[in-house]
Amino acid sequence: MSTVFNFTFVPWFRSVAPYIHMHRGKTFVVGIAGEAIAAGKLQNLAQDLALIQSMGVKIVLVHGFRPQVNEQLAAKGHTPKYSHGIRITDSVALDCAQEAAGQLRYEIEAAFSQGLPNTPMAGSTVRVLSGNFITARPVGIVDGVDFIHSGLVRKVDVDGIMRTLDMGAMVLLSPFGFSPTGEAFNLAMEEVATSVATELQADKLIFVTEVPGIRIEPHAPASDDNPIDTELPLAAAKQLLASLPQPTEPTDIGFYLQHCVKACEEGVERSHILPFAVDGALLLEVYVHDGIGTMVIDEKLEELREATADDVGGILQLIEPFEKDGTLVKRDRTEIERDIDHYTIIDHDGVIFACAALYPYPEAKTAEMAALTVSPQSQGQGDGEKVLKRIEQRARAMGVKSIFVLTTRTMHWFIKRGFVQQDPDWLPEARKRKYNWDRKSQVLVKKL
Repeated sequence: MSTVFNFTFVPWFRSVAPYIHMHRGKTFVVGIAGEAIAAGKLQNLAQDLALIQSMGVKIVLVHGFRPQVNEQLAAKGHTPKYSHGIRITDSVALDCAQEAAGQLRYEIEAAFSQGLPNTPMAGSTVRVLSGNFITARPVGIVDGVDFIHSGLVRKVDVDGIMRTLDMGAMVLLSPFGFSPTGEAFNLAMEEVATSVATELQADKLIFVTEVPGIRIEPHAPASDDNPIDTELPLAAAKQLLASLPQPTEPTDIGFYLQHCVKACEEGVERSHILPFAVDGALLLEVYVHDGIGTMVIDEKLEELREATADDVGGILQLIEPFEKDGTLVKRDRTEIERDIDHYTIIDHDGVIFACAALYPYPEAKTAEMAALTVSPQSQGQGDGEKVLKRIEQRARAMGVKSIFVLTTRTMHWFIKRGFVQQDPDWLPEARKRKYNWDRKSQVLVKKL
């Protein structure tokens, strides 16, 4: 048993290491829906957050309390009232919100204080500090509806939060803010998390919620044929939002998505929607290549795009050294010109740093990714990953079920990213006829 464990643990740990290096010193703002705590997930979430923090990530944790406030209201014989997707906070609801927030803060602090031997928290000291970091203003009257004690974020104490994070503490924020005159306002967790992430220019904004993410076909039912879209470029996310009605419930497709889009538009490069129903969702999203939820990513549009005829020269320049040393099969200019619309490229200020081509074999429901190349100047910066993700999106849009590559040297890079080795006989008939048996290329396949 132990030998098998060693064989699985060591490669697994090595595959995680680049992400540990990449995230060290970064700032994550994590918004946890009150529903996650109501569902009994706090203990495991605290353990995972403590683990992420121990690997050098600075964490601001914002908790929601929607079900907890509703429970307090029900106990007092009151019905929760909402409008425009925002709670109408009368004085009873404000009392309930303050009680719920106090109770939850104790529970969260207790969860981070557990250091029992033989648990993931053993030996960890997680200081959790909260404070009046948020100044709020009233929502006021919207379309004739008075929101009374419901508020919006007016200002975030960035210096105070950064000083606390630099001390090595985790910052805990309740969805409350105070006005300069000392009035308390009930805020939405999603708005607090988005505002804080934006003001801090955090590296990630993560929502741990009751929804699993955004599906490839957002309006179609959930199924294996309609998986979660693990990476949604900002432009596509905005397009999707524009096609949806105004979200009012947390389970509406656009509810968390609107906040992810806002954060990305305002400088947070990556925003995530994760399901609390999956144990370890935070670890899977942060330290595993494909992740588990949906990540909205602000890819500057001029960087990652489909190639045009003007890019032929740049592509030739990029791939030529790799053709010379035998890593890539030689392609002549006319072939690239003919196939230019198959290519995806990354270009920085007119210089092409990465490319790949996609050739579909619709009769076999698969497609070949060819000529994946990253300039030596930008290797190790994730450009290969970006191109692979975009090629996967293009392949899905074509309706194929898998993509394959032929490689003689970079097999491990693909295996780490979910490709599996197959016999050359697996290849579609049309591709098998062109297979060069002398090159002995490995055939690697990834199911989409």
